[in-house]
Amino acid sequence: MITYYDDRSVQVTSTAIRVDGRSYPLAELGMVWHRRGNRSWRVLAGRGAIGAALAGPLVAAVLGIGLAVWLHRSAVVTIAIVGASVLVGLGVGPLADVLFEHLDRSYARGSRELEMWARWRGRPVRLLHTGDALRFGQIYRAVQRAMESGAPGQRAGQKAIGRSGSSPRPRSRP
Repeated sequence: MITYYDDRSVQVTSTAIRVDGRSYPLAELGMVWHRRGNRSWRVLAGRGAIGAALAGPLVAAVLGIGLAVWLHRSAVVTIAIVGASVLVGLGVGPLADVLFEHLDRSYARGSRELEMWARWRGRPVRLLHTGDALRFGQIYRAVQRAMESGAPGQRAGQKAIGRSGSSPRPRSRP
């Protein structure tokens, strides 16, 4: 038996797909496809908040410099305001690394709910439902590899897995 994917709730092997304690033998699976849900406004708002957190100190620094020039104070006061503004702008450097990491992870996880469906014993069954796009892609590819390798005694071409982006519609939605 070959294991193509394994985590705490999903295991894809050359013989079966196990999701949250339920087992689906590959020999009993027909077509496998996926669906994308609506965008999550919570994820998009989080990305916007990260962008605002990145831009906030830089905007404050630029406004401070503009204020220092506009006030027409003595050279010492102007230099102090400009210096403080530059320090605020530079302070975003270490923070930016952390924020960009969060932004990068947000894009890796995706902003949509993803579902993997299969025809099992003649009826459509939702195998997996997740909002983590990276994990979903790994699992979907593992299922593709498992089904392409085929179980012993299986005829070539007997199984079908939809290409990325395809979404065959079953007769009735469970």
